[in-house]
Amino acid sequence: MLRIFLFLATNMAILLVASITLSLLGFNSIMAANGVDLNLTALLVFCAVFGMGGSLVSLMLSKWMAKRSMGVVLIDQPKNRQEQWLKDTVAELAQKAGIGMPEVGIFPSPSSNAFATGASRNNALVAVSAGLLERFSPEEAKAVMAHEIGHVANGDMITLSLIQGVVNTFVMFFARIIGHAFDRIVLKNERGFGIGAWIATIVAEMILGFLASTIVFWFSRRREFRADVAGAELASRSGMIAALQRLRAEQGLPNDMPGEMAAFGISGPMKEGLMSLFLTHPPLEKRIAALQAGA
Repeated sequence: MLRIFLFLATNMAILLVASITLSLLGFNSIMAANGVDLNLTALLVFCAVFGMGGSLVSLMLSKWMAKRSMGVVLIDQPKNRQEQWLKDTVAELAQKAGIGMPEVGIFPSPSSNAFATGASRNNALVAVSAGLLERFSPEEAKAVMAHEIGHVANGDMITLSLIQGVVNTFVMFFARIIGHAFDRIVLKNERGFGIGAWIATIVAEMILGFLASTIVFWFSRRREFRADVAGAELASRSGMIAALQRLRAEQGLPNDMPGEMAAFGISGPMKEGLMSLFLTHPPLEKRIAALQAGA
């Protein structure tokens, strides 16, 4: 129920921001003055406002969403040695990486996972699961934290949001062109934007969105290799390799990270064949081999 509420709240915020932006830009319609053709400039502006605006609003709300959807308990004043160690470790790694001190938290999950999110390098959240802290050695847990700090230092959350925004923009743009062409050529509507055009646009948007998502997933996989290297440099190469090996040993165990947070975790689900194009994380074997080769 909470995740549904957060999803609706985010979308309401996106619609509000987009509507205000379009109003300030004096936007009226995506149709040309003759009521027959598309105004491609206006269409691109419309799609960019919703496509980029949606991604940027999601980025701004990412910490708030993550805290509530994952049940993150922030460590303001450490209550025990484990919490003190975790906060001190993140502070040490953040200073070494040259970023501001992130918020640090633990989320109640038996699976081994961690994530980082936030709107900027100096306004981030790093959280780790209770299960990971229970089963990982201090060296392995530190490497995982270093991996997440690497994401923050590399600006991965911002870059991923920008890429998603550009992809959203062009998916919306071309889907509406396809819908308009279907309306004119197939349904023979001469003016306006009929119901057939809306249906064709929705179908085209689903298909194009599915195909275009491979671009976002490709970047997500590349950033994991970069974060692994950052983890090896900020903590230790042996610790980073050991952490990935332990994750591989636990690969068959349930992972309760929700879909919207999966891309930000230390590991993700595995798929084979063409479905591997839709992975947020590369196979752990490849990540381990890359570190062992000194990549």
